[in-house]
Amino acid sequence: MADLEDVQTVDLMSELLRRLKCAQKPDKRLIFIGPPGSGKGTQSPIVKDEYCLCHLSTGDMLRAAVASKTPLGLKAKEAMDKGALVTDELVVGIIDKAMNKPKCQKGFILDGFPRTVAQAEKLDEMLKKRGTGIDKVLNFAIDDSVLEERITGRWIHPSSGRSYHTKFAPPKTPGVDDITGEPLIQRKDDNAEVLRSRLAAFHSQTEPVIDYYAKKSVLTNIKAEKPPKEVTSEVQKALS
Repeated sequence: MADLEDVQTVDLMSELLRRLKCAQKPDKRLIFIGPPGSGKGTQSPIVKDEYCLCHLSTGDMLRAAVASKTPLGLKAKEAMDKGALVTDELVVGIIDKAMNKPKCQKGFILDGFPRTVAQAEKLDEMLKKRGTGIDKVLNFAIDDSVLEERITGRWIHPSSGRSYHTKFAPPKTPGVDDITGEPLIQRKDDNAEVLRSRLAAFHSQTEPVIDYYAKKSVLTNIKAEKPPKEVTSEVQKALS
């Protein structure tokens, strides 16, 4: 932990003001579901900042747990080293731990999990033990035909997760993040061939998860083919 005496006063005050503002916000536990390129990555930071939530990407969390050699991380590494899939229990355990962090006090956005009904059930079990549950699931619905143009023009700022698009949401300077001035990257799998394979997997695995949450009356469909600002308005309406 950083020594607070070494932290600039302006940084301490801005964090204190942020926490005071966040204390007034309602708790929200959200899941964003949608195929690659549906706009989840664009909307997540907006919702995260608006409601003081933490953004939980299971892939990033697994890598962090392995790198920091936590007990759950060591178990995950053991599975990965054997070429086995990390169990649903382990992933839910890592989410459970993450929820104890101060930044997750007001709730979370889960992105990329659950991908199967079995995972959704395990997540519900864990949350029930905590006396809580999922408040809202946003399904970013979009035709496969619209996604190819989106995906192949997508650029990412790796450290923040901010995403841009050469046509729909270009950075102020091509190839450079608006806020930090750092270079943007294009993911290796952001091409049409990989997209078709990922979409086939998404539909076969995730459609039953959408049905699962629809039956629980927590699902809202977002028309994700709209321009980003219109999608933001639709998301805010669904969460208000």
